[in-house]
Amino acid sequence: MRWVEVQAPIDSLGVAADESGICRVQFGGVPEGRPVSPPDELLERAADELTRYFAGEAVDFTVPLSVQGGSAFERAVWWQLYTIPYAEMRTYGQIAAAVGEPDAARAVGTACNRNPIPVIIPCHRVVGAGGKLVGFGGGLWRKKHLLELEARVRIEREFGLF
Repeated sequence: MRWVEVQAPIDSLGVAADESGICRVQFGGVPEGRPVSPPDELLERAADELTRYFAGEAVDFTVPLSVQGGSAFERAVWWQLYTIPYAEMRTYGQIAAAVGEPDAARAVGTACNRNPIPVIIPCHRVVGAGGKLVGFGGGLWRKKHLLELEARVRIEREFGLF
């Protein structure tokens, strides 16, 4: 894996790529003991998309992903997360129903926590019943920041403020 560090308002992010695509985003920067790689085209593109996302300029990630690990259920959940449109939210129960396991809302929460590529695979867009902010491996303050960023950008675009 090749790593690059991206500065973001929610702390630095460690972003890793393998030969197929982006395979990891880690809050807190590049893990200790992992060298930062000279940026290649893929890592530069991922860093640019993340920087633009946090600046409110980009709404869709186009970098190729290399999703590794996870059970079949987790991978199905991660795919559902990836399809949640920018600035929209789903509940854990809605994701559970979408993967064919309507009684597995808690398991969806566990799968979200194990998401190897947060922000790009937007697990922050999953909320509890009634829109309650619950559970986020990166901390609820990060989840709140990401949701507020997307809501602000959506309002600005819908009302032609930018």
